[in-house]
Amino acid sequence: MRVEQALHVAAPAPVVWQVITDLARYPEWNPFVRACRSDLAVGSPIDMRVAGLAPFELAQREHILAHEPGRRLCYGLDGAFAGGVSSERCHVVTPLDAATTRYESSFALRGTLAPLVRLLLGRRLAHGFDAMTAALAKRAEALAALGSAAP
Repeated sequence: MRVEQALHVAAPAPVVWQVITDLARYPEWNPFVRACRSDLAVGSPIDMRVAGLAPFELAQREHILAHEPGRRLCYGLDGAFAGGVSSERCHVVTPLDAATTRYESSFALRGTLAPLVRLLLGRRLAHGFDAMTAALAKRAEALAALGSAAP
C-alpha cells in the first residue's frame, strides 16, 4: 500500500519545515495526529496519538528512520509490529523559489499483514494523509502571511 501527495505551498521552505518539525503544535492544525513527541534523532521514538483510524484515539510509537534537517523527515514501523507490518512515512521539502515550496508526503505499508491493514484501514489512512497534507499547506501559508515561522 502506498499513499503519495505532492503540492506547491505558497510559503518559504523554512516555514514549511517548521510546521513539519514543530511536533508540539500538531494538535493546532493536524486533523490526523492529536499529539506528537520526538527529539527527531535517527533511531529515536516518535510517539503519536492518532485519530480517525478507530472510534477512539490510538497511541502509536514509531521510530525516526531519516532526518535531513530542512529537507527530509521519515519515520515508521520496523516490521516487528503486528507480526511483520512495516511502514515508512516521509515528508520532503524542496524550495522552488524564495516564497514557494514543493511539499511531498508519502506513506508506504509493507509486510505479511499489509493487505489486511489496507483492507481494513486503507481508505481512512488515505483520507487522513490527504487531510493532513492540505492542513500542513494551509498552516504554512498562514504563517508565511504573518511573516513568521512560529505563531
